[in-house]
Amino acid sequence: MSPSLLYLLKRAELVVRARLEELLKPAGITALQYTALTVLERQDGVSAAKLARDSFVTAQSMADMVHTLENRGLIRREPNPQNRRERLVLLTDMGRRLLAEYAEPAKKLEERLVTDLSAEEVDQFRDMLNRAWRTLS
Repeated sequence: MSPSLLYLLKRAELVVRARLEELLKPAGITALQYTALTVLERQDGVSAAKLARDSFVTAQSMADMVHTLENRGLIRREPNPQNRRERLVLLTDMGRRLLAEYAEPAKKLEERLVTDLSAEEVDQFRDMLNRAWRTLS
């Protein structure tokens, strides 16, 4: 009997995360921290709650992560002009430099993931993953 799709997705996620952890070890950040930084790179100046949702972690985990990344100088927080009780999380120049340094190695990891697929299959794979996500969301 073939493994379920859920099993195969989780297995792929775990191997990608392990390889990303290896890649990022010299930077002293985790794969989850890297994910949060890449979220900020795409949409800077978001609430910690939105950053948690978009980074696939709990609000409590994000609170700890924000503290750690802020202490490292990779992000900063500032008051939200639209909501005085909320603080926005922003990427610092140091955070941008770290992402720039790891952009090519991360791209090579992604290319390695799909090395046995044609360009058309990669596009189809991306589309299928997006459609599956939208269906369950």
